[in-house]
Amino acid sequence: MASMNAVKTLLGTVLQLGDRAQALNPESPLLGSIPELDSMAVVNLIAAIEDHFGFTIDDDEISAESFATLKSLTDFVDRKLAS
Repeated sequence: MASMNAVKTLLGTVLQLGDRAQALNPESPLLGSIPELDSMAVVNLIAAIEDHFGFTIDDDEISAESFATLKSLTDFVDRKLAS
């Protein structure tokens, strides 16, 4: 299963959040709450997740709900790893 810390680290790296990444908790809102998480950043984050975890994310699997919170994004990665 995906480590929430790994997903948090990827978020911090891709979005260049610096110390703000460490303040993220499972219920931290992402999409719409972190200014750096725009449409291009989502694309870059998806690529980083694919590279790090070794799977491919199809366009039809991407939803705003998956990027709602750190927990929902980690749960999405966990589902991909389990399939």
